[in-house]
This record gives sequence, structure tokens and C-alpha cells, in this order.
Amino acid sequence: MTDTMVVEIALQAMTIAAKMSAPVLLTALAVGFAISLFQSVTQIQEATLSFVPKAIAIGAVLLLAGNWMLREMMTYTTQLFEKIPSLLG
Repeated sequence: MTDTMVVEIALQAMTIAAKMSAPVLLTALAVGFAISLFQSVTQIQEATLSFVPKAIAIGAVLLLAGNWMLREMMTYTTQLFEKIPSLLG
């Protein structure tokens, strides 16, 4: 196994991690921004107000994107297992 192979596997792992976390993080960012904007406009400074909408939105995103996320992880894992003989030889 060469250093190029190690870098390639690490790059693929970081790419898949970014792809898996992007929908959840972007949803939390958008909902958090919308709630913060609402709080600043209405001058309601309640810290717990942003938790419930974020939790609901993240749950919805996981329900909608969960199948895609699972497929991507299965594809990555399958490709990684298929590379094992070439990595050892």
C-alpha cells in the first residue's frame, strides 16, 4: 500500500463525511438563522425557542435524506471492501 492509496482513501472518507453531514448541518443552519431573525424582529429572547423547530427540521431531513445517506454509505463501504485485495498486494 503506497502513500498515494492512503491519501486517496482518506480523501474519499472525508468527502463522504462531508456529504453525509451537509443536509443536517445546512438545515440546522437555515432553521437557526430563521429563528434568530424571528427573535430579533419580535424581540423575543427565549433560548429554548430555537431547539424544537431545529429538532423537527433535522428529523424531517433525516427521514427524507436517510435513504440516500444509507445508499451512499453502503456504496462507499462496498467499494472500500472491494479494494482490500489490491491494498494488501
